[in-house]
Amino acid sequence: MPHPLAASSSEEAASELTPSPDLLLPRSFADKDLSLPNGTPVDTSSPASSSSLLNRLQLDDDLDGETRDLFVTVDDPKKHICTMETYITYRVTTKTTRAEFDLPEYSVRRRYQDFDWLRNKLEESQPTHLIPPLPEKFVMKGVVDRFSEEFVETRRKALDKFLKRIADHPVLSFNEHFNVFLTAKDLNVYKKQGMALLSKMGESVKYVTGAYKLRSRPLEFAAIGDYLDTFVLKLGTIDRIAQRIIKEELEYLLELREYGPVYSTWGGLEMELAEPLEGVSACIGNCCTALEELSDDMTEDFLPVLREYILYSESMKNVLKKRDQVQAEYEAKLEAVALKKEDRPKVPADVEKCQDRVECFNADLKADMERWQNNKRQDFRQLLMGMADKNIQYYEKEKNYKYLPSTLLIM
Repeated sequence: MPHPLAASSSEEAASELTPSPDLLLPRSFADKDLSLPNGTPVDTSSPASSSSLLNRLQLDDDLDGETRDLFVTVDDPKKHICTMETYITYRVTTKTTRAEFDLPEYSVRRRYQDFDWLRNKLEESQPTHLIPPLPEKFVMKGVVDRFSEEFVETRRKALDKFLKRIADHPVLSFNEHFNVFLTAKDLNVYKKQGMALLSKMGESVKYVTGAYKLRSRPLEFAAIGDYLDTFVLKLGTIDRIAQRIIKEELEYLLELREYGPVYSTWGGLEMELAEPLEGVSACIGNCCTALEELSDDMTEDFLPVLREYILYSESMKNVLKKRDQVQAEYEAKLEAVALKKEDRPKVPADVEKCQDRVECFNADLKADMERWQNNKRQDFRQLLMGMADKNIQYYEKEKNYKYLPSTLLIM
């Protein structure tokens, strides 16, 4: 049966539509046979040792490049200064073997509002699917200057991840708007004419209003909603704690930078203590460098992932609301048919069409939730293991920087 809500056919629509116990509890995702986006099975059992865990990580992260036929990267940010505005563009490079593309490789430049256009078009034409989030337009890491190197690089990484997630999706990657975004030299031409690629079924969902009230959300989707609420709450707590840690580290760093030169000045006044005092000053300087690297890693790597998944959860909640609206509309139509006195030999076509939309929402949402859980598991495992390694390296440097000569201990 063709997908009634998307411009492209969805392989998830053929999946089983009966309630799945795997969605009832968040823990259940770890209790079933999971697989990576490339189809590689994931072993969820606990490793026997740290070395076995590292081996497993290497195997899981070794994605089979031969099974992928679309590769997208975002790099080379450039600043453009015009009469009316100043903005940043990014180079989007695409390599592919798909027949839908005329060339095997493309290179175009896009600004943030182009990425925003793409996401809006994907939401309109693929309403049943989870669209990856974009980084927030202005607020990121508390950086005020949106043209600073730190801000631009953080945004570039987020935009690169945004396109990679779309390119890896079995439905979104075939969307015609995505094709145009990757290939068109002048995207403004398509943005002005509006492109006649929007699915009419997508429009039907877009204009569903809140006039219909859902009696009750099915158990498996209610569990997803509860899980997302708890997940966002926990991530918000971790985000606040992480930002407080970074703030305290930066305050400590400022004090260390003032503290180190004191020993160097002292060494200039007492020649017999000059060598050990200079050693302490150098040690403090090295500690400052190590602490600054640790704070930068948390700011540039840890916090953006937390924020991305908070936005991801909000996107999933929006898809759930759309699903609820379509189901409420279906229930209202059924009730209207039941109240009519005349005998009807079969269910009206508009009711059947609405039922098809509900089934497609259910199938696509469950498939995207499963994919999201697999990606989340990989991302957070990599994130937490990376942060653990960074902290180990920091304290190893601290240990190696110790400089307490006997002449100083006598003082």
